[in-house]
Amino acid sequence: MTADSAAPLVDRPTEFVQSLERGLAVIRAFSDERPRLTLSEVARHTGLTRAAARRFLITLQHLGYVGSDAGQFYLRPSVLQLGYAYLSSLSLADIALEHLTPAADELHESCSASVLDGDSVVYIARASTTRIMSINLAVGTRLPAATTSMGRVMLASLPEAELEAFLAGVSLEPRTPSTITTVDALRAEIDRVREQGWCVLDQELEIGVRSVAVPVRDARGQVIATVNASAHSTRVTLDTLRTTFLARIQQVAAGIEADLAARR
Repeated sequence: MTADSAAPLVDRPTEFVQSLERGLAVIRAFSDERPRLTLSEVARHTGLTRAAARRFLITLQHLGYVGSDAGQFYLRPSVLQLGYAYLSSLSLADIALEHLTPAADELHESCSASVLDGDSVVYIARASTTRIMSINLAVGTRLPAATTSMGRVMLASLPEAELEAFLAGVSLEPRTPSTITTVDALRAEIDRVREQGWCVLDQELEIGVRSVAVPVRDARGQVIATVNASAHSTRVTLDTLRTTFLARIQQVAAGIEADLAARR
């Protein structure tokens, strides 16, 4: 069996309800690649008999989770209700981590999410593969917004008056020889980030460390967080950061935004 064999019999408690497992297997038989299935196809993908598959499909159709047309079955929007309770219980950090982890695994580099708090960014989620900085970037770590890729993305989203207030009081510490240390240069960089929609930071926070960050928006289009991928300069070129890494972290942001929208 395929979907029906997810939990081995030896591991199942005595209270295990096999019919529920099979009903869920029918739902999981549908996917992006298989949006519509015939009865025979559902039976094949689940390992159920045609008779059993038909009973589950009829039940799911009666409950509004499945529709049928010309001998084919398909999932209806009501099936989204099954995941709503889970999504609505998750925090932004939980949702971010679910998307950051596979991205970090694919890129073989660390990916993080943060929010703006005053003149700092605060890490709310992090999927770390290797430690490339002297700083331990655990959840809760605060870094200056002015010298981080995620911070500059957040600053670029601020209303003009708030940004001007930030720039008027910012302290630009030269952490490396590459660090921007003048307000005019920082303002120009923030304007560039606002225009292009993402930020690349090259060894300004720490020598050897590069990162790319993009915003995460809510349903109203307001930036509520930012996500980034970081890597050591000896492993990842700036071109790779601006292409492969940027595209993947943009997918992460889009996934987080979709999950947040699903909670509404």
